[in-house]
Amino acid sequence: MDRRITIVFFEAGGGHRSAAEALKAVLESQQRPWQVELLNLQELLDRLDVLKKLTGLRIQDGYNLILRKGWTRLTPQLLPVLQSVVRVYHRPTVKVLIEHWRAHPTNLVLSVIPHFNRAMVESVRKTMPATPFVTLITDLADYPPHFWIEKESEYLICGSEKAEQQAFSCGHDRDHVLLASGMIMRPKFYAKKTINRAEERKKLGLDPTKTTGIVLFGGHGSSAILNIAKCLNAGKANLQLILMCGKNQKLLAAAQKLKTRFAIHAVGFTQDVDYYMALSDFFIGKPGPGSISEALQFNLPVIVECNGRTLPQERYNAQWITEKKLGVVLTSFNKIDDGVEKLLLPTAFAEYRANASAYKNNALYEIPEFLEQVAAHRSANASGSPLPVEGKPALQRAARASLTSGLQLDWGT
Repeated sequence: MDRRITIVFFEAGGGHRSAAEALKAVLESQQRPWQVELLNLQELLDRLDVLKKLTGLRIQDGYNLILRKGWTRLTPQLLPVLQSVVRVYHRPTVKVLIEHWRAHPTNLVLSVIPHFNRAMVESVRKTMPATPFVTLITDLADYPPHFWIEKESEYLICGSEKAEQQAFSCGHDRDHVLLASGMIMRPKFYAKKTINRAEERKKLGLDPTKTTGIVLFGGHGSSAILNIAKCLNAGKANLQLILMCGKNQKLLAAAQKLKTRFAIHAVGFTQDVDYYMALSDFFIGKPGPGSISEALQFNLPVIVECNGRTLPQERYNAQWITEKKLGVVLTSFNKIDDGVEKLLLPTAFAEYRANASAYKNNALYEIPEFLEQVAAHRSANASGSPLPVEGKPALQRAARASLTSGLQLDWGT
């Protein structure tokens, strides 16, 4: 008999839905005994959304608007306000969740979102005490307090040693903290088809032999893309660019009209980001955990910006890049020409590239193993027979799972 797993997500930023859908896809592809359901928490809590009642705009839509407009400098001040609202509505949120679990009982709850984990674990304990509650942290590190890790958290899956240590510092023990090898990516980022990079670059009007940078700022694009192209055009770097403009049609049109001394290929919204990364040699963009992880999957050294406009929960990512020597961190993209020059110095670029190649992220195939371990751990504890959960990734089993799924092939050169 299949067990039911409910993955809780919302659409603030887009990465949470992507993580939920990626996990659902891999769990189903591996034919595990799990019936996977996705729960959009925002939709469930719409009746409590004060912003929607006043303006018709959901809180998550307001957050996404801030990202699209680049109004992120205020996020450190807005975050405590949001968390205060979450605390004020804690009891009503728990009540709504209890109603949902009573109508839709499940065997395991997996959260891929921050802020609401205390309410979720409380609602699960009150309605389904035998059901384990797992939080999958989809940032490289927590941004305490009350962001990802709560003292009430039960099982935590971390994608970096930093997040793991944060969990331990909050009092969680090894049996309840699991370390994955990175951030979750969509399955297609593991499905590396064989292509001829030189031929594919020609098709896009690019030089098949020239160093190629991909500039990416999420699905909605950013005006920073134009500024980066203009700054590099005024510099001396010998390169060409792929500009990912997302759903911003005005940005795409402006990018296509750019007159530069080097070749540019501008792309609108696409599901084939992996294809364009496969044609690139390095990455330029914001320090989001998803974009960084995807770039590293293709062995691309990265150039990111970290300053007062960087989202608070993403600032550690820049520190992580520096510590791991995976690329260059700038205080402003106005200095992008200097950053590219530093990155592309032959000795430096070889080191960055080697470090990016050495970073192996198989998190998507480790998480199902962890969920099986959590279920076994909870069952064993309920029967009075302790069974320790593995603290390190089950890498060999996860690798076998991905190979079995036929998703590990090599890109051409």
